[in-house]
Amino acid sequence: MQSSAFRIFFQTGAWLVIAFLVLPILVVLPISFTDTSYIGLPKESLSLQHYTNYFSDPEWLRATWTSVWVGLVVATCASVLGTAFAIGCWFLSDRAAMIARWILITPILVPPVVQSLGFYRFWVTLGLIDTHFGVILAHTLLALPYVSISVFAALSNLDRNLPRAARSLGASVMQTVWAVVVPAARPGIASGFIFAFIVSFDEIVGVLFITVRNVQTLPKMIWEGIQDNIDPTIAAVATLLIALTLIATGIGVLRRS
Repeated sequence: MQSSAFRIFFQTGAWLVIAFLVLPILVVLPISFTDTSYIGLPKESLSLQHYTNYFSDPEWLRATWTSVWVGLVVATCASVLGTAFAIGCWFLSDRAAMIARWILITPILVPPVVQSLGFYRFWVTLGLIDTHFGVILAHTLLALPYVSISVFAALSNLDRNLPRAARSLGASVMQTVWAVVVPAARPGIASGFIFAFIVSFDEIVGVLFITVRNVQTLPKMIWEGIQDNIDPTIAAVATLLIALTLIATGIGVLRRS
């Protein structure tokens, strides 16, 4: 009887947490179809005017494209650097690898505002304020820990005797890494690439600190839209992002099953 009561309690708590996370997302959907010029539920009928506004507005499309290509560049750079770092640590001693990991994971532990302030001060000195290269560099530094953690996890099951065997058979260091270590790390590299893209695409605090007008990403434009005038186009953009996320998640689940 007591175990049944505990089960009901935890199940109810789980459903409440799910509702707390999902309900705000569900509210965005009807707002995106509103027939008014402000944030609110539809009054007379459903309307696609805000979706039309998004796809016909050059500023929204430019900001979206900027976020996409910057995210792809960041994901590529972070994947290459993070993979090289993780593989290098894998060949080190356990103590040295642990110290290196903690150093690289530091950006995850530091509050975003503190990171962004550091970027701002350093980027002013380097002349990278309000440049695409400055945003790419900052996002790459933020995304590196996620790639390295994913690759570390993928390499945790790799037998250390395999590289030794490859070396004893005459393979060079680069041949051993490319033929033995990289294939084992490939799932982690793919996961890290996705995480890095998401980190870059979704990042807003750092962008607000190190950009002014020349660089306009999608999160920054959404933020400015909320601050200046609450445009229902923001809800349309949010709905599209939610739909893309669900589609990508569904494709991933189907590929695993």
